[in-house]
Amino acid sequence: MNNLAEVSFCYLLLCLCPFSVNAAQPQSDGTSGTSPARIAPNVLMICIDDLNDWVGFLEGHPEAVTPHMDALAKWGRNFTNAHCAVPVCSCSRASVMSGVAATTHGSYEIGPRYEELPALRNIPTIQRYFKNNGYITLSGGKVLHHGFGGRLAGDNDRSLGRKRSPRPRKPMNRPSDWSGAWDWGAYPENDADMADYQLAKNAAKALQEDFGKPFFMTVGFFRPHVPLYVPPKWFDLYWTDSLTLPRNPKSDLDDLPKNFLSINDYAAAPTHAEVIRHGKQRSLTHAYLASISFADHCVGVVVDALKSSQHADDTVIVLWSDHGFHLGEKQHWAKRTLWEESTRVPLLFAGPGIKPGTACAEPASLLDIYPTLVEMCRLPKNTPLEGISLVPQLNDPATPRDRPAITSSYFGNHSIRSRDWRLIVYEDGVEELYDHRNDPDEFRNLANAPSHKATRDQLARWLPNKAAPEFRTRSERSRGQSK
Repeated sequence: MNNLAEVSFCYLLLCLCPFSVNAAQPQSDGTSGTSPARIAPNVLMICIDDLNDWVGFLEGHPEAVTPHMDALAKWGRNFTNAHCAVPVCSCSRASVMSGVAATTHGSYEIGPRYEELPALRNIPTIQRYFKNNGYITLSGGKVLHHGFGGRLAGDNDRSLGRKRSPRPRKPMNRPSDWSGAWDWGAYPENDADMADYQLAKNAAKALQEDFGKPFFMTVGFFRPHVPLYVPPKWFDLYWTDSLTLPRNPKSDLDDLPKNFLSINDYAAAPTHAEVIRHGKQRSLTHAYLASISFADHCVGVVVDALKSSQHADDTVIVLWSDHGFHLGEKQHWAKRTLWEESTRVPLLFAGPGIKPGTACAEPASLLDIYPTLVEMCRLPKNTPLEGISLVPQLNDPATPRDRPAITSSYFGNHSIRSRDWRLIVYEDGVEELYDHRNDPDEFRNLANAPSHKATRDQLARWLPNKAAPEFRTRSERSRGQSK
């Protein structure tokens, strides 16, 4: 693995240039379709599904093997306190691609497609916005949860394509009473049979082309999403019996509001009690780590291809995950909570003008990706965007950010994450408050401590005042009424 890290190290050392990323004027308006000056950088966006902080550069798990992403973090800017806008796939991705929060677009759960949300009717995806400003757009894999259909069908000029990964005919490790998605095991035999690897190779091939104008390429990897099937060699990196499991004291939930069970329960995922009863925590943890290492390898295929291309020194790389993932922490599995494990995500930028090395601990939101890339690529500002550009932190990671990262899960429930604190306020008014300086695992709820009232009140100022109600399509409403 050291050789892999050294390859990525050499690539990024060649790519990075010592000038500020905040140093040019827009080259065109947002709708003209004319090309910006060639000095505008390309964009390689890599998004990963269900990847939590179990990567070396975030130190979320001590045994995680992720040399390619670690090298990218070391030689770019690693935002160690980045959080999703919604901790579930479709609405998180709609938020990233539109630059608009769920409290505006009204999608808090898997449901409406991007093009079905009335609030996004006149909001271009980031792919469309770059295309309108002269970029060629390429996309493949899981980018938007439901894909680019309807009026979005032309947002990407080319598809990177991939085949479906095979599934075993019978469950490999899943207990019979679990959801079919929750299976795992060493399958198939070779990387070449995995859709993510096929996508990585297709992206690598495309990166060797001369497009004649700047490109915006989005590569969406599916692993480590369930089912956790990856080839045996990725399982071989870990030893099940010696894996470190998350700290999970039985008393952790004693100081939580009584409603958290119903808010954070989701039928498709097993409960912690079921995982323990079946004796599956270690094997599930093993499969998740193996899937992360496989995803890291796919990232490496793409990054190494960029390194060897003519685009190596004028391409901005941004890597992110749509939300985090619990593997037993707080006696929960999967996502959809407002705790650290669900909201914290990898967020990396690398490329021209980004000085390597120093991480940024200021709060960042995935909503910030869109305005950051617009500024870095010298495009006119897209006024509906609700995030704030991270360019000041790309220039100097010590630059403070006043706004915390705000996450919403289901309607009316919100988390406010500052540099040192997390406040959670549920729809019924009950709260949680955690001091991350002394309690990074969020074991001690301080919401009722008088000594922290001033901190609580300061964070509460950022709670959304007029959150959009949840939007459902007519068919979804009909299904709900028939249940």
